[in-house]
Amino acid sequence: MIISHKYKFIFLKTEKTAGTSMEIALSRFCGEHDIITPITPEDEIMRRNLGYRGPQNYIIPFSDYSFGDYLLFLVKQKRKRFYNHITAREVKKIIGDQIWDSYYKFCFERNPWDRVMSLYYWRYKKEPRPALSHFIDSKRLGSLRKRGYAVYTIDDNIVVDRVCLFENLASEVETISSLLGFPEKPKLPRAKSSFRNDKRHYREILTNSEKKKLEKIFSKEIALFGYEF
Repeated sequence: MIISHKYKFIFLKTEKTAGTSMEIALSRFCGEHDIITPITPEDEIMRRNLGYRGPQNYIIPFSDYSFGDYLLFLVKQKRKRFYNHITAREVKKIIGDQIWDSYYKFCFERNPWDRVMSLYYWRYKKEPRPALSHFIDSKRLGSLRKRGYAVYTIDDNIVVDRVCLFENLASEVETISSLLGFPEKPKLPRAKSSFRNDKRHYREILTNSEKKKLEKIFSKEIALFGYEF
């Protein structure tokens, strides 16, 4: 997740939508006062090798705490912070309406059948993998949805200015670059892209039963963006 005061944008990071690649690319344009949340150690090495800014300013200062926040800190001894897949609701509560309303907010979404397959192969990088049907029936897909639809909506309303589509990645990056006035188009590194050997289309892998289960879980996303199997 990135909040850029320099370019006045908020990038909310969804899961398995090229979010890490986009986050690394956007770091190139961040200033010293911008908020950048940590990513995995491997991805931080990539970001550092590119010479981009790493995690900074993501721990929330005590001056921004409410009385209740401070009491909770005294009990748990854990600072409030921005984090990787933080939701719009949480960000808005922390930064307040003035910044939230005036900054350009965007994220990415992806065909849910394709997104689930991406997560499956990322989570189980090597054989033997659990059966795909077991994975689909697991609680992990609820978490995937929370790191997608729940990131950019509040009370079932989209609250970002643009939900970019993973399927149009190149053109979406160009549009965002133009809207925000970057001096050059962001160059996306290939983060988390080297683990999947099975390159079959999801239509060749998913059974009709699995397809329908995912259709039910991700029905709102499918309706919103017109995704088809």
